[in-house]
Amino acid sequence: MENEIILIDTSILIDYFRKSDKANSKFVQLTLQGYSFQMSAITEYEIYVGATPAQISFWDAFLIKVKVLPFDQGVVKKAIPMAQVLKQNRNLIDLADLFIAATAIANNLFFATLNRRHFDRIDMLKIID
Repeated sequence: MENEIILIDTSILIDYFRKSDKANSKFVQLTLQGYSFQMSAITEYEIYVGATPAQISFWDAFLIKVKVLPFDQGVVKKAIPMAQVLKQNRNLIDLADLFIAATAIANNLFFATLNRRHFDRIDMLKIID
């Protein structure tokens, strides 16, 4: 899957930020496998909401290199049936996670996350290891 663009989840970015040895992060591993990255506007929101003032400059510099995909009508149209199925199965996930997954599906992207427990519930989502 070299040169493939994937959507990265917030968990991948948080893992990268927190690891003192960045080479051991999933983000670096995926980079070494040749992947390029995009992220959902929801992920950008989660990153900045969780950041301290001292961390903002790190995220500003990091995120300028990553294309942010909008939360738009196409994403909403994918999220609605996903939410209905999850609700019917009594297997709901957090709305932010639902919207991030819908962004990957709407843009036909593979998805990288460290939170498989939630995202494995979405059949249409193509998760990479």
